[in-house]
Amino acid sequence: MKVLIADDEFNVRDVIRHLGQWDLNGVTQILEASNGDDARQIIETAEPELIFTDIKMPGMNGIELIEWLNSISYPGKVVMITGYDDYAFMRKAIQNNSFDYLLKPIEEEAFNATLEKAANAWKEEQQNLLFTEDAKRLRLNQVMTAACQGEPAELELVAPYLPEAETYEVTLLSFYQMHQPDAHLDDLADHLLERWLGYAFKLQHQHNSGLVVTARGEWLAAEEWLVHHLDIPVRLVSGIIESLDDLPLLFPKLQKEMEEQNFRSIQRLDDLEAARRMQDIISYVDHYYMEDITLEKLANRFFFSREHISRKFKQETGMPLSKYLARLKTDQAKYWLRETDESIYSISSMLGYQDEKYFSKLFKKVVGVTPFEYRNSERQE
Repeated sequence: MKVLIADDEFNVRDVIRHLGQWDLNGVTQILEASNGDDARQIIETAEPELIFTDIKMPGMNGIELIEWLNSISYPGKVVMITGYDDYAFMRKAIQNNSFDYLLKPIEEEAFNATLEKAANAWKEEQQNLLFTEDAKRLRLNQVMTAACQGEPAELELVAPYLPEAETYEVTLLSFYQMHQPDAHLDDLADHLLERWLGYAFKLQHQHNSGLVVTARGEWLAAEEWLVHHLDIPVRLVSGIIESLDDLPLLFPKLQKEMEEQNFRSIQRLDDLEAARRMQDIISYVDHYYMEDITLEKLANRFFFSREHISRKFKQETGMPLSKYLARLKTDQAKYWLRETDESIYSISSMLGYQDEKYFSKLFKKVVGVTPFEYRNSERQE
């Protein structure tokens, strides 16, 4: 069992590391992150079963982290750790399925009691999964994910779900960012299995991707199903293999084709969906404005060109993306300057600015005064 400790204070991470009765609870690896963005990257790659996260961190904070985890139905247990004894934080944590909530300073007895409860809850859920159909599907997805990553994989578990064929067509699907593909892939898998044409798998390391394996020449049946059952656009790239053992060689090629936008789409986008997706983009920017947001990243995430996003974003908000981001960051900075004692350097860092002077210059351009002048004027009133 893997544990992730996410806190921007080294001393806090160090205390937790030394307090925890890890061996007693079956913990074999302890991972650390100093901010929310690093935590998200570690979660996506290492998939820790238990997560202890601070609320106040630079970049993506703890609340945003558990909101993201909840949005992807992350199976691990999350415990919030914070110095704020605030019901609003606890309520937010509960709403996003946080397992428990601990206050700083961390006490050994309370921490280990929570660690034991979280570990036991996760183990119990895993035992229950073994007796469900979902467990079989999950195991198939895990096997295929491992094979795609070039890791040892029990491909003999997958073989009974595929028709006998001399060659297979492997199709990598990329779903629109704001929709979770799990249910669609499960239904497609059942459809293909019933007709004995192939199977669809959810990739565990890519939350918006799926892999479909069909006997060569049978992909059209899968595509027809997707067209009739989805109201969202899907990107796809395909390749041919002779056996599942060839997956580690083919999958990186499919990923590269997708990244280089050598894909095709099988779902036409209507005006209503386009308008809805622009609102998703604005909502995303409002939520993650402290991250490094660019037109390029938005284009890859939301299936629009950079030019389209730039034009439509200005039409919807009345200002270019760069100015909109600057306004959001400035408003957040004003709040921290008024309500906290954080240094100007710390505030600029939390907002993603590496250069305090650049932040101060941008702040003055938007507000009319420097951050220092703004803080003094607010506290004099």
